[in-house]
Amino acid sequence: MSATLTASCELDEAQRTSPELRGAGPCTVIIMGACGDLTSRKLMPALAHLDVDGLLDPSFVAIGVGRESLGDDAFRKNMDHAIQNSSETGETDGAARAKFLEKLRFVSGDLLDAGTYARVAECLAAIEGKDVAKRGRLFYFAIPPSLYPEVLRHLSASGLAPRASEAKSAWVRLIIEKPFGHDLESARKLNTLVRSIFSERQIYRIDHYLGKETVQNLLVLRFANSIFEPIWNREHVQHVQITAAETVGVGHRASYYEEAGVLRDMFQNHLLQLLSLTTMEPPSSFAADTVRDEKVKVIRSIRPMTPMEARTASVVGQYGPGTVDGKQVPGYRQEPRIAPDSRVPTYAAMRLMIDNWRWEGVPFFLRSGKRMAERVTEIAVQFRHPPHLLFPIDVDDEVAPNVLAIRIQPEEGISLRFQVKAPGVDVRLTPVRMVFSYDAAFGAGTHSAYETLLLDAMQGDATLFARGDQVEAAWQVIDPVVAAWEEGIPTGIPNYEAGSWGPSAAGALVARDNSTWRTP
Repeated sequence: MSATLTASCELDEAQRTSPELRGAGPCTVIIMGACGDLTSRKLMPALAHLDVDGLLDPSFVAIGVGRESLGDDAFRKNMDHAIQNSSETGETDGAARAKFLEKLRFVSGDLLDAGTYARVAECLAAIEGKDVAKRGRLFYFAIPPSLYPEVLRHLSASGLAPRASEAKSAWVRLIIEKPFGHDLESARKLNTLVRSIFSERQIYRIDHYLGKETVQNLLVLRFANSIFEPIWNREHVQHVQITAAETVGVGHRASYYEEAGVLRDMFQNHLLQLLSLTTMEPPSSFAADTVRDEKVKVIRSIRPMTPMEARTASVVGQYGPGTVDGKQVPGYRQEPRIAPDSRVPTYAAMRLMIDNWRWEGVPFFLRSGKRMAERVTEIAVQFRHPPHLLFPIDVDDEVAPNVLAIRIQPEEGISLRFQVKAPGVDVRLTPVRMVFSYDAAFGAGTHSAYETLLLDAMQGDATLFARGDQVEAAWQVIDPVVAAWEEGIPTGIPNYEAGSWGPSAAGALVARDNSTWRTP
């Protein structure tokens, strides 16, 4: 059992106070699919909190577009309820919330009907008036991926979202939610369509993980601290583990999950994004495309696998009944709207190798699953043992390796495990952890991931968004793994209990490299 040391944070009062943030200029956000779960749970609370913090222009307006027969007042009432019941952002008082709600409009219509876009144009004309050249338009795709192509075409054909060089408004941008494509072929087709009617700089492919404080801090940790960068390579790192574990089941996403499974849902985007930030080379500047160039380079350096090789370098599983947080929960096949004989994986683990100068020979273990023992996302960098141990230890003992763990959720922070001498007359080694907590150092986080990303998009900063070539490179990594298991999903599923850390075969995967999975 290791002791824990809390790292003090040397900040004066001025540093503890967040610096004044640059707000968004005049713009209108148009949410396509505004009556869905994403708008209620994430987008509208994020916009409301940005407005309360004074980061949206006084003239800001949000237009919701959806099939429901709602007027402005009914839409505002629904969003008021969503904002008040959100756990994503800080509380808003009634007066501030009422002021924000007045900025909401609603257009009812089918997104596959050209008439809907004509009504959106009328609404925008009333909002923009003679200021059209001074205001931006941000379209948010809160819709199923199957609708992306037709909605993109309608936005272009209607003139609501022209190519950047043809726009009369100050700017036009589109935020597209994951998944961007179902595989490499579909991602390429979607990218081809997008580039045929828009400029790449207008497209913001969102991954909300990249808006989290600790993910952004990963680059600061690596490149602003000279004690870490010299050891961030194959000479000192034994292996890296990236974990994204959830305690929840599929919930309301059953129909989507039956198509996607864990590999498409988590690995192609979230986990490979974290891997690229962990392993990329230092960019020459913090400009958006310079950072994204390095991310693409390292993803393309991941050793390619055939489906046969992928089967030996990965493990998949599906949860059965079990206990989570002291409560009995059903297995995946017993969840509503799930086929009783479904073989869709809800857990996967894989071993990846990066063939470049910095990381040659270092294994990277990625895992993600639903109904796991804990909800946690972290990156753990395990360093090599010292070449020679000077201090006596018992025959059966092992010296715990140094581990730098970057916790992304739920408690954002960084911990470092290292050895010290235990108190006493003899020399005994014991591991301790030095812990930095964002909440302890700076207070509770002030802006959610969606707030950060929405504000970035309004300001035209694409650093935290995926570029088209990065999406395709990620699918090239994941497609062989998906193919391997779709051709022969194990017959022994479900193969892990809800509330556990996954199937036993995952332990054997890391054991080949004389490693074990961390218990975060």
